[in-house]
Amino acid sequence: MIVNHGFNATLTAMPGMGDQLADLLLTGLSDGNPGTSEHCLVYLVCRSASHPDVVHVTEGWTSEEDHRRVFAGEAAQAIVKRFDGLLAKDPEYTDYVPVRGKAAF
Repeated sequence: MIVNHGFNATLTAMPGMGDQLADLLLTGLSDGNPGTSEHCLVYLVCRSASHPDVVHVTEGWTSEEDHRRVFAGEAAQAIVKRFDGLLAKDPEYTDYVPVRGKAAF
């Protein structure tokens, strides 16, 4: 499969809550959650080295439609609801169209 749709989201946690935010985002990789969908080809959670309460998530999907459908599902919405009280401000999104690259974990 090829990544045809992707984005990077920058999320800023309330002071001291960066670990909780990163852990919450990583639940997206648990069975039945969006990161395990056959259409989600990249799901990478990173922390800022200089700002411990800033967390980045990079996602790559087979299509924008697949992402929208999976994100509208019950599992994804349950994760989003858990953001309440963790975020200091609205997430910032950068959309992109992948050209080529490599990921190995």
